[in-house]
Amino acid sequence: METILIRALQLMMSLALLVIIHEGGHFLFAKLFKVRVTKFYLFFDPWFSLFKWKPKNSETEYGVGWVPLGGYVQIAGMVDETQNSEDLNHPVEPWEFRAKPAWQRLLIMVGGVMMNFLLAIFIYSMLMYTWGDSYVSVPDLKNGMKFSPQAQAMGFRDGDILLRTNEVAFDKYGADMLRAIADAETVTVRRDGQEVNIPIPEEFGLLHMSQDGKPFVDILVPAVVDSVVAGTPAALAGLQKGDKFLAFNGYPISSYNDFVERIGGLRAKSDSITLPENILPLRNVNLVVARAAGGQDTLAVQLDADFKLGFTAALGYEPTRVTYGFWESFPAGTAYGVNVLKGYVDDLKYVFTKEGANSLGGFGTIGSIFPATWDWYLFWKMTAFLSIILAFMNILPIPALDGGHVLFLLYEIVARRKPSDKFMERAQLIGMIILFGLMIWANFNDVIRFLF
Repeated sequence: METILIRALQLMMSLALLVIIHEGGHFLFAKLFKVRVTKFYLFFDPWFSLFKWKPKNSETEYGVGWVPLGGYVQIAGMVDETQNSEDLNHPVEPWEFRAKPAWQRLLIMVGGVMMNFLLAIFIYSMLMYTWGDSYVSVPDLKNGMKFSPQAQAMGFRDGDILLRTNEVAFDKYGADMLRAIADAETVTVRRDGQEVNIPIPEEFGLLHMSQDGKPFVDILVPAVVDSVVAGTPAALAGLQKGDKFLAFNGYPISSYNDFVERIGGLRAKSDSITLPENILPLRNVNLVVARAAGGQDTLAVQLDADFKLGFTAALGYEPTRVTYGFWESFPAGTAYGVNVLKGYVDDLKYVFTKEGANSLGGFGTIGSIFPATWDWYLFWKMTAFLSIILAFMNILPIPALDGGHVLFLLYEIVARRKPSDKFMERAQLIGMIILFGLMIWANFNDVIRFLF
């Protein structure tokens, strides 16, 4: 329950910030071009609001609604999601949105998207400045990689080192590497000192990589103890630095990855057991280890209540760390943000497949990307990612989104005539129906995944 609350709080804080920044972009450009803004709301306020305030001598009411699905600024003389057409029933006033030239209206509409993207770049830059960048270099993975049963069926083998596709060489271990594999015709690996080419099926894509519930490719970590935490089952069993695991409850293990998988299996079994006394036998495990000093031992160990042994594994590689000065962080943050946007746009093509439609998620899925414990680095990183998503999704040419308004404004600039107010109202309504339909579907998927 605590985990859910922490994630929910992070989600609400992140979305509130993103909505304020987005709507603030519209607000700032509207004020710049002397367009009247009558409302600035975080969340929607049908029938009533949780809070509202109108400063003295101000034309704008600020408030917080009770429906946490976004927010809005109500701009005079504009057909928007509020469906308030009162301003359109009187002659055009100079301070109205509709009275301004098309280029000014265009900037007002893209202001939110611009602010969200700039916010993401700023956050990424400050993350680079504060924490630097850390990644795993593929050439440093001397122990090779571990592949899922699905990947092994395609021809990959545990211990292979990914080198390149037919188009790009692998440098950093991460999501970009997976995208490259999904789009490749062949992948070249180093196996036992030789290069081997593995063909990738034409129908294979990014969404297929996790169909068997396991990572398509992971870093292969040796099953060797690096350090032992005092007072833990590992310490009580006498495990020492350099000891190597050979078997777990009779099952041979060749890597730390295998060890984690076995532990995960026990934990999954415990989740289906209601009586605590029936869980205890699962925590009693037998380990076969090769001692660093020589010889072999069989150990009977009781895992702790969290099914942990209490040691860290020898990774066999060192992550590459890069630090940035204040001014250096901005080009690095910009490059990182652009790459995130590119990756997101590339992945969007899967939404239009059957698997992609079923993988859509709502607030539950979004909340799950936040860490289970409070971590400011991950919070800001996820917020920047959501800011990029919000920017891109809002610029799509769908009525009721900023991109829909931009589309109609571009039409006006090219055709030299405005769409009628009635047409805009109907298009806005249709767009809202589409968006609410997608929202319902996404959250329905969350419910189904939670139940089944």
